[in-house]
Amino acid sequence: MATLTMRIDEPMETELAKLAKATHRTKSDLAREMLRRQLAIRRFHTLRAKALPRAEAAGYLTDEDVFRDIS
Repeated sequence: MATLTMRIDEPMETELAKLAKATHRTKSDLAREMLRRQLAIRRFHTLRAKALPRAEAAGYLTDEDVFRDIS
C-alpha cells in the first residue's frame, strides 16, 4: 500500500477527528473512503460524458425514457 501525506487546515482536522472518534475508525480509513468515493464519482462523470451523446442519439433524454424501455 502506498503512502500519501497531505496538509489540511485546523477546522478540517477537528471535524475529521470528531468523525473518526464518533465512528470508531481511523482518520486514514475515513480519508481513504472519501477519496475512493470522489474517484468513483469522477469515473462516473467521465463515463456519463462519453455515453450521453450515444444515449441522446438513441432517443434517451430522461430517466423516464430509460425506464420506459426496461418495463
